[in-house]
Parts: sequence; C-alpha cells; structure tokens
Amino acid sequence: MQNMMAKGWLGRKASQGFYTYSKDSKGKEVKTINADVRAYVEEFSDRKLDLSTEEIQNRIVGRFVNEAAKCLEDGIIDNPAVGDIGMVLGTGFAPFRGGPFRYLDQMGADNFCGMMMDMAERYDGKQFVPCDLLQEYAKTGKKFHGR
Repeated sequence: MQNMMAKGWLGRKASQGFYTYSKDSKGKEVKTINADVRAYVEEFSDRKLDLSTEEIQNRIVGRFVNEAAKCLEDGIIDNPAVGDIGMVLGTGFAPFRGGPFRYLDQMGADNFCGMMMDMAERYDGKQFVPCDLLQEYAKTGKKFHGR
C-alpha cells in the first residue's frame, strides 16, 4: 500500500490503484485490474489453484458460516435466530439461504463439516477446520432451529 501511495496510485480519483480506470469510446468508465498490482500479488502466490466458481464460493461461505457458529459457541450471540437475522441484515448474507444457521440446517452439519475438512486437507489450512460446536452437531445430527 505504501508503494502504491508513493506512486500516486490513490484509486479512482487518480485513475490508478488496485484498478486502472479509463474511458471507452463512449466516455463510459472502464475498470481493469492494474497489471503491476497483479504481478506483485503473483510474487507471493506459491501455487495456482485453478478453483471452480463453486469451490471459491464454498471457501468464502464456509469460513463465514463457521465463524457464525463460533460466535454462538463463544456466547457472542444468544441463539441461532439472532445470528441468522444479524448476518442477513448486517452483512448481506444471502437472504434466500435464511442466514448461516438455516443454511447449516438445510445442508446438514455433517455435510458441512465434511466439506470443510476436505478443504482443510486439500489446502493445508486449519482455517477450514469446523469449530467444536459444528463438529458436535455433525456427530449428533442436531439442528440449530430444532426442526
């Protein structure tokens, strides 16, 4: 970031930052990823994952849902309904999923934990290991909303 600021890459107002901003033939703004930033990021990449759209979604949503369950486990939220409402209204969690706890009930905690453990093994990432509460629900078949 400091290098970008030193170069005057301050974003849209400077027409350069993480993105390069230009105008098309009709004068409409066109945003493209800054090639220098891309090259810089690729220096730190140790392998190309070639993830499918579904894998990317699972990696993002999985960690998000796991963190919601961890909040319930740690007593940060009182119950799953509060967590669902807060996540949908406060963070934009997909409303059609009903919130992270409804999503877990629909998917099944066992299926979710299996998916997360698979990612933990494939990507050598402890960040994908499901929290204790989810692992308990997976073993017992318990649901967050009791139905």
